[in-house]
Amino acid sequence: MSSALLTLADSRLPAGGHTHSGGVEQAIAAGVVRDPGSLSTFLRRRLATSGAVSAGLAAAACGADASTLARLDEEADARTPSPAVRAASRQQGRGLMRVGRRAWPSASWDALPALPHHPIALGIAAALAGLGPREAAQAAAYLSISGPATAAQRLLAMDPLTVAAVTARLAPEIDATAAAATRSGLPAATDPLLDLLAEVHAARKDRFFAS
Repeated sequence: MSSALLTLADSRLPAGGHTHSGGVEQAIAAGVVRDPGSLSTFLRRRLATSGAVSAGLAAAACGADASTLARLDEEADARTPSPAVRAASRQQGRGLMRVGRRAWPSASWDALPALPHHPIALGIAAALAGLGPREAAQAAAYLSISGPATAAQRLLAMDPLTVAAVTARLAPEIDATAAAATRSGLPAATDPLLDLLAEVHAARKDRFFAS
């Protein structure tokens, strides 16, 4: 694994991911996530749906030209039914683009809109860091569960070692998701429950996370 891939997957990369829970805050409020077992189920569900879509988009965006990136932005919208989730993706995409311009200066960033979807910005960053589509997909798949896992740890005061073990046990599924993303075209998996939780969460006034 290259250091560039580790950098993209590092939660310390200041792209705004720490302010998003990936839906887990509302899942906790609804009683869907209560403990390590239910967290593992939630993360698997997220990886198989939004994580798979993000991996496919990141892989397709890696090294893509401007016209392809514009089409992928539309594809991302079409694959994200929830307005709240679309907004969260674009907020994180903007954050990644801002740090990406400094870390990997290139005119390639100019092909993106001001608020790009996160996996598309991730694909650009991966390409500029010298990574390929498979690695871009791996980063996207990993980030789809690492953020929610960290948020759940904080919100439920879970043992950090336990949460780390839950995430580590998903490594084979992360790799399988990334592999599928690079050979099967753009996934179109959705999860109505996660979309509904996102919309309820967006209307709350007492939330700790942006999503």
